[in-house]
Amino acid sequence: MQKERIIQQFKDHLLRLGYKEGSLRILPGCVHDFLTRQQVIDLQQVAPEMIISYHTYLQQRPNKRRPGGLSESFIHHHIYSLRVFFDWLEQGGQIDENPMSYLQFPKPTSKPREVLSTIEMKELYQTCSTLREKAVLHLFYGCGLRRSEGVQLNIRDIHLRSGLLYVRQGKGGKSRTVPLTDTITEDLKNYYYHERGSYIKALTADNQQAFILNNRGNRMKGNGYNILLKRLLERAAINKEICLHGLRHSIATHLLESGLPVEYVRDFLGHKHLESTQIYTRVSQKQLRWS
Repeated sequence: MQKERIIQQFKDHLLRLGYKEGSLRILPGCVHDFLTRQQVIDLQQVAPEMIISYHTYLQQRPNKRRPGGLSESFIHHHIYSLRVFFDWLEQGGQIDENPMSYLQFPKPTSKPREVLSTIEMKELYQTCSTLREKAVLHLFYGCGLRRSEGVQLNIRDIHLRSGLLYVRQGKGGKSRTVPLTDTITEDLKNYYYHERGSYIKALTADNQQAFILNNRGNRMKGNGYNILLKRLLERAAINKEICLHGLRHSIATHLLESGLPVEYVRDFLGHKHLESTQIYTRVSQKQLRWS
């Protein structure tokens, strides 16, 4: 087995499936760590016991960046990478038996999902001091975009005349169309025509395409969006741990609470499976209580 070659082939497979840039780096890297640690020479010889041994090693391995061990999430990501890898090998006929087939590992425990109430969202909008801040809230709350979808959003993806936003490549490479309300359309139009140009310092190929620009005139990245949201939360005196995805959770919860069928919310969010959307139906009323 040529390790580097098989890893590159696996990465090419993930690219064809539409995995995002981060996953294209992390998943092959996790597989590479496993093959190296377990000294795998022949993929046909990988047995379930080797994977169990690797899982035990991950649980005991110290964290290189901070004191303590690896997080449950980090370990789960390694195991998920191996599952995708061996499924691919099996489907391509490169192995006769999949060593992951009958293995089950505990999933990481997740914190309760925090959402903002409709009143808190109104306060967040009212604290906006720029058209860009309001546009960002519209994209991640009003349109329910994921962080990566907001980063990738280009001018051509927003059709102001028809009131539609196109997500060209969502999670798993899935595309979708998001309808815009009149208010969102008008606010996005105001940002684009009256403020966006003021951020441009020098024309580049990317900032001519990107819809949201940062203060340096470049495409707004995930960290920039998070900083902007944090400032809005501080201004509105909202003491909740809300990230960009929290805005997406909030709009999903509010739509379901308003009586919109779960199937419509699924399509709005771009979920592949209905089960992914149904988690929002279990958000407690306590979380939604007016502040």
